[in-house]
Amino acid sequence: MGYTKQSLVSRLLDSIENIGNRLPHPTSLFILFCGSVLLLSWICSLFELSAIHPVTNESIHAINLLNGAGLRKILSNAVTNFTHFAPLGSVLVAMLGIGIAEKTGLLDAFLRLLVLKTPPQMMTSVVVFAGVLSSLAADSGYVVLIPIAGLVFQSAGKNPLAGMAAAFAGVSGGYSANILIGPLDAILSGISTEAAQLVDSTYQVAATSNYYFIVVSTLIITLIGTWVTEKIVIPRLHKPSQTPSLHSPSPQNLSTQNPSTNQDSLAIATPRSESMTDLEKKGLQYAGIATVLCTMALLSCLLPENAPLRNTETGSIISSPFISGIVTIISLFAAIIGVAFGIGAKTVNSDKDVIIAMEESMAAMATYLVLMFFAAQFVSYFSWTNLGLIFAVKGSGMLASIDLGTAPLIILFIIMAGTINIFVGSASAKWAIMAPVFVPMFMLIGISPELTQAAYRVGDSSTNIITPLMPYFALVVAFMQKFDRQVGIGTVISTMLPYSIAFMIAWSVLLTIWIQLGLPLGPGANLIYPN
Repeated sequence: MGYTKQSLVSRLLDSIENIGNRLPHPTSLFILFCGSVLLLSWICSLFELSAIHPVTNESIHAINLLNGAGLRKILSNAVTNFTHFAPLGSVLVAMLGIGIAEKTGLLDAFLRLLVLKTPPQMMTSVVVFAGVLSSLAADSGYVVLIPIAGLVFQSAGKNPLAGMAAAFAGVSGGYSANILIGPLDAILSGISTEAAQLVDSTYQVAATSNYYFIVVSTLIITLIGTWVTEKIVIPRLHKPSQTPSLHSPSPQNLSTQNPSTNQDSLAIATPRSESMTDLEKKGLQYAGIATVLCTMALLSCLLPENAPLRNTETGSIISSPFISGIVTIISLFAAIIGVAFGIGAKTVNSDKDVIIAMEESMAAMATYLVLMFFAAQFVSYFSWTNLGLIFAVKGSGMLASIDLGTAPLIILFIIMAGTINIFVGSASAKWAIMAPVFVPMFMLIGISPELTQAAYRVGDSSTNIITPLMPYFALVVAFMQKFDRQVGIGTVISTMLPYSIAFMIAWSVLLTIWIQLGLPLGPGANLIYPN
């Protein structure tokens, strides 16, 4: 699978990699963006840039922050900008519970059980599906599922690289799909809320706002990923030159790969042996019992009339404590089930083990917290200067005059998000930059923030698997080299490109059909914003 000479595509990809490697750290980018907004506020105010708010008919003027009043505002609000930043609290709460589930070994054991106990004829589908599910704690998918998928395919007489490609496609290409609400939903919805409130100060984007869409997307990604693996990837791959037994890198080796963060995953799982131990089996039994009991308790608080988790005034489940508290509920579920597994598997021997698991999950979020501090300042500055709203009003006027229609406009936005993703890997970082402009802009032409967010997720996920700038890309290359020493970046990109193209096309078609049918994207999340 080696190359005698570099093709034009390989040279182009190398150039993209070199350019991307020269970009500053995402946190440094936000610091630069903050400075750019301050400078732009001075320039725009100097030229008296303004717009007419289409809802209130009030004149909106660019506000200069490079003066005494601006400096006082920046300094006095720096802390509250951070602590009141919508994604922050939700993600911290979610990761407390998910961190327990990961550190006790529940997620590791569940992924291996799902893959290793699968009938051969369903192997590819389950590998892709397990990859999609692993986005709840995506590092487990990268570090655990991908190497195990290679072993499973090898044991079935298939090319192990195809198994690893299928897992990589599910883990990273299907990052925005799932059947459960996870940290990514809380992150994106929080940023969307901040952006939507530039137009409507009362607007809230719930963590469940794309739930119906991501559930159906899980099915689509699984089907498309399976088809690409069976019809394109497996026939294309030659037998590897060497097929040694694959052992996942040790934590020390992992540190040299430097996958400190992937898109928004916040902890690193340590891979374990391929087979299930008796203790892990017992832990999964305990976790199963805990799942049933927790589900029964939740339903008892949700289904009966006047149940405590329903809306106290209307009795509805939509706009209820259940929806507004879904992140907390998921965190509690993950924590209880994780503890149950830990008791059975003997990875939890006292309350100290649970506390340490939560502490370690928070420690792993250091990069995220630093990034979010400066992202919060950037979003606040953009709001204070009125630049986001002015650009949105002028941009929406231009889009309205072109009159592309909702579906074509959304498709163009998907392509834009996918292209930007090749150069900037973090989903939350890109959305924090794009949302303050595109969410208000689309709201002013009648497109809901929930639909804009769903379109962003499609574009962002589809190209994850073809960008060498994604931090875990190098780790995937290293895993594949355990089976074929000639595998390089070009090999992985060429193998994953069919998935990327197929995902973007199929996912875009799904969203287009969704728009044409007028289906809600999630509970109470419509496609149209009544401007």
